[in-house]
Formats: sequence, structure tokens, C-alpha cells
Amino acid sequence: MPSLPAHDAAGPGAAILPPANPVSALRVARRDDPWRGILLILGAVFFFSCSDAASKFLTGTLPVLQVAWFRFVVFAIVMVPTAIASQGFAGLRARQPRLQILRAIGVLGSAVFFVVGLGTLPMAEATTMAFVSPIFVTALSIPFLGETVGLRRWAAVLVGLLGVMIVVRPGFGAFDSAAIYPILSALSWAVTLIITRKTADVDGAVTALAYAALVGFLALSAVVPFIWTPMGWREIMIGAATGIASTVAQGLIVLAYRHASASLLAPFFYSQLVWSVGLGILVFGDVPDAWTFAGAGVIVGSGLYTAHRERIRARPRTTDAS
Repeated sequence: MPSLPAHDAAGPGAAILPPANPVSALRVARRDDPWRGILLILGAVFFFSCSDAASKFLTGTLPVLQVAWFRFVVFAIVMVPTAIASQGFAGLRARQPRLQILRAIGVLGSAVFFVVGLGTLPMAEATTMAFVSPIFVTALSIPFLGETVGLRRWAAVLVGLLGVMIVVRPGFGAFDSAAIYPILSALSWAVTLIITRKTADVDGAVTALAYAALVGFLALSAVVPFIWTPMGWREIMIGAATGIASTVAQGLIVLAYRHASASLLAPFFYSQLVWSVGLGILVFGDVPDAWTFAGAGVIVGSGLYTAHRERIRARPRTTDAS
């Protein structure tokens, strides 16, 4: 899911804001190979979509928090040993632990809200609305990062909100109150990205990801026993698959940013919409209506323009009209 979050990852640095589940500027060694980077991103969003489809399937029989718990179980099993193996126990000690915990809460909120939305909404609709995270990042970057947002980027924000209204259509018979959950997921993800920008120069990628995995796992493990629903082997296997697919996607994104810049890779995150539409039709029989496609087009256009303006702002120059 756009992801993340619902998909955890770290956000980009000052260069660009990828629209979905990026682990961008968390200090990885670069070896330029753009085509490989693009292929890795396409693979990552495919695995994210598979994880979302499996999560949506499980919400039919399991509580949402139990479904989300599977993701963080696998995530923690992978990231905690990785952090210890790479840096010793120092890999689990952040220089800004409070911010890392807040970031992890943002990751957790993004994941849980998105899975809640998936339980009711078609995959394509939920994914489309989760792509509004750059809109929230643009707004939050003013009070929390002290950035200046010009008229062009504010115009892109308003266009993106229009796209959300087209998909949600409040006041019409097609409105589903569950639409608020992917939007809350996007807001949580935006908070995650903002905090990532503040901590990227202090704590490394492995530490940030390990914190996200541990905090999410511990928080959900404290709650899940109270709502636990017995599972058969099929549900256990599908649940494990959600965590494996999501974790594989995280790794592919990290690798992608070793081979190409954030500004090059950002547009390819939108290919997740294609996978979400396809899996929604094949697995659940959910065919998006024309309004969803129209709104998705508006949101994607807004996100791409925002990415374009971020790329321009990152260039050395004397003036900025963003």
C-alpha cells in the first residue's frame, strides 16, 4: 500500500517527495544504473500491492489489527537482526529516540488506517486516496521544516484535493465513510516523511527501519491478544505472505535508491495503481468506476507536478518561484 505503509520506509531528503512508499534519502551508497533502479521500484510496488491484496483478503475473517500485526512480525524478524548484524546493538540506539518513536508511530498509523480502509473499499479506490500524502507533506513542511511553499505548489495541492473529492464524492450516494481511512493513512505517512527529513542526517536507514519494526510490533502485540481470532493454516500462510511481501518491497526500494535518484524514480511509484486495479479485479471482482479513474488521474497529475517543483527547488539557483 502506499503504501506503507501502510508501508514503512524513510522519506526523501530535500530532493523530492515520492507519492507512495519511499525509503529514499536514508543515506545509501549510490551506483548509478537508472534502468535497474526503475525495475526495482516496479518490483517493489508489485510486492506492496500483493501485500495489500492479501491483507484485504484476511480482513474478511480476521480483525484489522491482527492482519496488520503479521506485517510487523515479519518486519521485526528481518530488521532487528539486520540492525544488530550491521552495527551491533548500537544499530538499535537512535541519537534522536523520541523522534524515531514518533516516526514509528506514523508508520504504524499509516499501516493500520490503510488496512482498515482495505477492509471496506476496493483496492484501487483505497490506493488512489492514499497517494495524497505529498499534499499533506507540502502543508506540514511549512510549520515543521520551515520551508516556503509558493503559489504553484499550493495550486498543485488544491488540484490534488479536487482529485480526492472526485473519488470520494461527498454528498452523493456513492460516498463511503470508510474513505476517510486511506486519507488518515496518507496523513500518518506524511508525518513519517516529515520526521524522516528531520532525522535523516542523524540516524541511519537501518536504525530508522528497526525502530519502525520494533515499535509497530510491540504496540500491536500489546493489543492483539485482546482481539485475537483463531486462525487456520491458510490464514497463517496468507498472513505470513503479507509480511514477507511488504518486507521484500522495503528492501527493493532501498536497493532502487542505490542505483537512481529520487526525482527519476518518483513517477514510477504510481504504477502501484495499475497493480491495485488488476489485483482488485482478479481477486475481488472490484472494477473501478469512471469517477475513480478520473480522480486518480487528477491526483497523479498533482503529485507529478509537486515532484517536478521539488526537483526544481533542489537545483542550485538564486531565486525560487515554487
